Amino acid sequence: MMENKPQNPSQPEWKFRLYIAGDSPHSQAARANLETILHSLPEGCYQVEIIDILKEPMRMFEDGIVVTPMLIKLSPAPVCQLMGSLSDKKRVLQALEIREAQDE
Repeated sequence: MMENKPQNPSQPEWKFRLYIAGDSPHSQAARANLETILHSLPEGCYQVEIIDILKEPMRMFEDGIVVTPMLIKLSPAPVCQLMGSLSDKKRVLQALEIREAQDE
């Protein structure tokens, strides 16, 4: 689990869940691209749970996941689901309603 604890408690905490299938090329790309995307959030305000469906296959069924990689933004609302390797950073940021950091 990747965590970056809030330094400013007034900022919303972003929570994500990333479903992957082992070390497949798409899973590796999704993890790497998500790390890059998280740099667009203010420091210290996100939490990511990574679920490998090869290690936890029942989570896929319990959570209704039909394809991997799948990223779910749990908070702040609205909940958003994105599938794929998250390679189009601009579109991913737009879908997740995240503004890019000023220094990028």
